[in-house]
Amino acid sequence: MTDKRFNRKKKIKALINDPYYQPMKQREIGYLMQVAPEDRDEFVEILNELVEEGSIEVSKRGKYMPPSVKTVKGTFSCTSKGFGFVTVEGEDDDYYIHEKNMNGAFHEDTVLMQVLDDHPTSGRRKEGKIIKILERGIKTVVGTLQKNQNFGFVIPDNLRFDSDIFVSKSQCKNLTSGFKVMVEITDYGDARRSPEGKIIEVLGHKDDPRVDILSIVKAYGIPTQFEDDVKQQVDTIPSEIKASDYKDRMDIRDWPMVTIDGEDAKDLDDAITLSRKGKNYLLGVHIADVSEYVTEYSPLDKEALKRGTSVYLVDRVIPMLPHQLSNGICSLNQGCDRLALSCIMKVDPSGKVVDHQIAETLINVDHRMTYTSVAKILDGDMEERKKYDDFVEMFELMKELSDILRHRRHERGSIDFDFPESKIILDEKGRPVDVYPQVRNAATKIIEDFMLCANETIAEEFYWREIPFLYRIHEIPDHEKIDKLQVFLQNFGIYLKSSHDEIHPKEVQKLLTKIEGTPEEPLISRLTLRSMKQAKYSAYSSMHFGLSTRYYCHFTSPIRRYPDLQIHRIIKETLHNKFTTRRFSHYDAILPKVAEQSSKMERRAEEVEREVCKLKKAEYMRRRIGEVHEGIISGVTNWGIYVELPNTIEGMVHVSILPGDYYYYDEKTYSMVGERTGRTFKLGEKVKIRVKDVDMMLKNIDFELVEDDDYEQSEDGWKKTHCK
Repeated sequence: MTDKRFNRKKKIKALINDPYYQPMKQREIGYLMQVAPEDRDEFVEILNELVEEGSIEVSKRGKYMPPSVKTVKGTFSCTSKGFGFVTVEGEDDDYYIHEKNMNGAFHEDTVLMQVLDDHPTSGRRKEGKIIKILERGIKTVVGTLQKNQNFGFVIPDNLRFDSDIFVSKSQCKNLTSGFKVMVEITDYGDARRSPEGKIIEVLGHKDDPRVDILSIVKAYGIPTQFEDDVKQQVDTIPSEIKASDYKDRMDIRDWPMVTIDGEDAKDLDDAITLSRKGKNYLLGVHIADVSEYVTEYSPLDKEALKRGTSVYLVDRVIPMLPHQLSNGICSLNQGCDRLALSCIMKVDPSGKVVDHQIAETLINVDHRMTYTSVAKILDGDMEERKKYDDFVEMFELMKELSDILRHRRHERGSIDFDFPESKIILDEKGRPVDVYPQVRNAATKIIEDFMLCANETIAEEFYWREIPFLYRIHEIPDHEKIDKLQVFLQNFGIYLKSSHDEIHPKEVQKLLTKIEGTPEEPLISRLTLRSMKQAKYSAYSSMHFGLSTRYYCHFTSPIRRYPDLQIHRIIKETLHNKFTTRRFSHYDAILPKVAEQSSKMERRAEEVEREVCKLKKAEYMRRRIGEVHEGIISGVTNWGIYVELPNTIEGMVHVSILPGDYYYYDEKTYSMVGERTGRTFKLGEKVKIRVKDVDMMLKNIDFELVEDDDYEQSEDGWKKTHCK
């Protein structure tokens, strides 16, 4: 919409909603607003748009007036339980939508909603009723085909899309029941008719290896192939660097340099150099110069922005950039000349960056190291130290500087939630054979500390340059959530210091330090984490609460994150003195949209990764029904308690099968309390469970509690001691 049209629409809306306005017909409004003859068609279109979106109403006599009921535009989210919520931009709380008030809306639809109650009594949500569907959110659905003699229907994998989709007999072709398909919805149906669709892609039979994960990927709309124009651009990019073509770059190929990544990583986008310079450290963080190949507005650039990020799943990586770049010319592979954008920092003995240089460089990595290998070297493994004898001193220096940087961050109040991630091992057919926690070691901390240091250094420089830039921000928690946390902490005699409804990260860090090693640590750490906001990208610098820093960005992973690639362009234009007034205006205009898109795609990737992990954990536990394990209570809700096992797998004990009493949820203490006995189940408490059932459709794992005296531990696990 042009600015002129937008302003006209705004003026018409303001006129009709003015308290002194009297209902008028179209011609009268046009005369009053002095609409020129050549603008009349647009004027009528705008009036119709305002009626469509519920901003105004038109009577049977053709007179325009303010809406008789309060209506708002929002996005509908359906739940698997039948009801839903509407999110309205600019409002903190969602509106509850009862099943009878959904009016045919499906998950993610843009809707016009009538507000039924926007000032509810305490403990209740605001409520609304959907009166019009403005735009459908879900255009395609992944599901399982069920076929009979005359037609077929697809049962959606997404339980929030709560209707089967009819497909004609001709659409089913030679397929049989049980095939996973993607359906394009052609008719959304109504109260009497099911939605209709056509099959646009066959993913494979539901029992075929890895089709389960592919179905999740497709359901979230993540592209798995690159279009022809992207492939054509990739074909023009060389597979090797010709060093003589880059004589204007800083040549540091003779610097001792390593990459440190996981064993299975192939997209290596950061390399490290480190040496002493007097009493200081000279730390080089060298990042793949992806922007040299992915130019602005090229097919590669448009595709990278659309994807936003690479997606890392248990059996595959769906890259932001084609493999020829992500694993090839852009990857900092051992022994290969590569182009890099380097941040070379002089760090004093206290961990403060006292000077730095940003440069386009030509590099060559000496060793492709793994976290495991470097950790062994630092732990004194003689075989590993001998293998990399010429770099042992540098690895020890890395550990020394890493400890200093970490201590400095801790001193300023940086928060470190150290929850282990799950590592899931699959066999050749994609079946899970092992699940265990992936714990950070000294090597992972080294890379984390050095990347944080570079990201902060880059962000601070460009903040003070006062030019458009992309930042990574983490806003201060909502005071309501902090108040709720404080009430809970008082049960343990712990008080969080805050002022003016705000809390400093240092206070959260003090809390985590205070509870370290106590029985309450898992409970309080989880609740504190849940009180935090989600980090996101922004065109405006703001506090990064978790890191307790004013300046932060993502600079270090341009192969797999679009914001990093975007700021590399800004940095390079600055280095070449090409950041003109025109380019200032250009970035000022596009960066808010880039930040929004990148944040959205990051959340999508996280959801897919979480769904795939849930799927494989459920599959893993399905073969362990009846087994007894010990775990800790990781969550308490109205409907039951969640128990996490040492291997990171979580299941639920439903409130109806908690033993010996009728239990209710005490929100203040986050515990389940027995009405008669007073027995409680609290977060962080150790319990023994039996695997009761697994629902693969919902990806849910059900546990039941077992009494301590029924089982004893042996080398083969928990064994029953006697029969009841």
